[in-house]
Amino acid sequence: MTDHLTLLQMNDSHGYLELHPELFWAADRAEYRMAGGYARIAALIGDARDAQRGRVLAFDCGDTIHGTYPAVQSKGEALVPVLNALGFDAMTAHWEFAYGPEQFQKVARALDYPVLAVNCYDDATGDLVFPPYTVCETDGLEVGVIGIAATIVDKVMPPSFSEGVHFTLGNAELPGYIARLRDDEGVDLVVVISHLGFPQEVKLAREVDGIDVLLSGHTHNRLFEPAIVNDTIIIQSGCHGSFLGRLDLTVENRRVTKFDHDLIVVGEEIRPDPGIEEMVGKIMDPHRECLSRVVGETRTALNRNTVLEATMDNLLLQALIDLTGADMAFSNGWRYGAPVPPGPITVNDLWNIIPMNAPVSTVEITGRELRAMMEENLERTFARDPYDQMGGYVKRCAGINLYCKLENAPGLRIQEFFAGGKRLDPDAVYRTAFVTAQGVPASYGENREDLDIRAIAALERYLARGPVSADLRGSVVAV
Repeated sequence: MTDHLTLLQMNDSHGYLELHPELFWAADRAEYRMAGGYARIAALIGDARDAQRGRVLAFDCGDTIHGTYPAVQSKGEALVPVLNALGFDAMTAHWEFAYGPEQFQKVARALDYPVLAVNCYDDATGDLVFPPYTVCETDGLEVGVIGIAATIVDKVMPPSFSEGVHFTLGNAELPGYIARLRDDEGVDLVVVISHLGFPQEVKLAREVDGIDVLLSGHTHNRLFEPAIVNDTIIIQSGCHGSFLGRLDLTVENRRVTKFDHDLIVVGEEIRPDPGIEEMVGKIMDPHRECLSRVVGETRTALNRNTVLEATMDNLLLQALIDLTGADMAFSNGWRYGAPVPPGPITVNDLWNIIPMNAPVSTVEITGRELRAMMEENLERTFARDPYDQMGGYVKRCAGINLYCKLENAPGLRIQEFFAGGKRLDPDAVYRTAFVTAQGVPASYGENREDLDIRAIAALERYLARGPVSADLRGSVVAV
């Protein structure tokens, strides 16, 4: 018997409710076009469901309810009605834990579909916090769906993210749930929705048999062609809701015999679903006047689409140094944040750059510690074993120039290190500005101080001086 099934994937939408600028590569340059918004995503999902008549399943791989002003101010709750209207069949999570596990569980209970995670455990009881899997019935097929949340939540994220819970990688648990779905539940297909990140998920698929489809998240890959690993079809679909992944499957005797994939750009030309557009408007309208206020101008296109250094973070770090007079500044290598083309910068852009609006902090740190901190960060980013990769992009830096061999062994990647134009002195003490503990982890430096100003106010202060540039300056260079 031959059956057909369409899977739709959204991952890493980061709370981008509306159309927004997105970066697209055009051979030798970046171009900026408008894309995304849940009303357009809803239109694409609705069209697929109408055409396929009950043979469509839609999944969300997480990083959904955090990343924009209305998402963060409501601790994720503002997005619930819209997400329920989109009608996903299941999701998993990562930044959803930013409001604390208790708040995320409250949001999860309000959703009409399950949050799945085989690897999130309650510290007190040892029980799973969320169901590990669900079975979705379509017209003619039963699909077992297993969720894996981000493993880094309790390892490199702020402690409040994982209060009372802990995370495994999920690779040890996965085979047992696959067997249960295959043998006890009698499903036709096994789909894994994951937020581990593409490198880890490729290794996972190599190790674990029996996964038909793995929907990948976390690393913001735009996979125009699926990866086929150990008979597992792996797709990932960009970020910010600017893309929707579509996978059309032909299934015979509980096996995928044929597939067709499309990475759909959620472009401005797509007619938005009017009902979802109205819901989004009700969420956004109370904030529009505040968020639309112009606070400055950038001559540089601001984005986070580059691994070693990014213009968006250069702007943030310049503002920190200007405020504090520090020798250097660091921030986390975040991936999310819709780009800002050259021109006006609004309050909304600032909240997209740093939605948690963390305090500006300073710390005194030795040259020896700086080198160790950056070696640790390079290893967490580029570890040969994907399971040891523990973050986003390379830590963002200003006031230093670091030259590294990414292919070298852990702890031996840095070739040369300069601070303030001079070779790093291991015994010197450098005054450093940063935002969030991920900028400078608590294990490094002394005399930490949280200043009485937060990141967005620091950015506004800096932008008030006049048009800014934030070009790439070779802070971290692979040689």
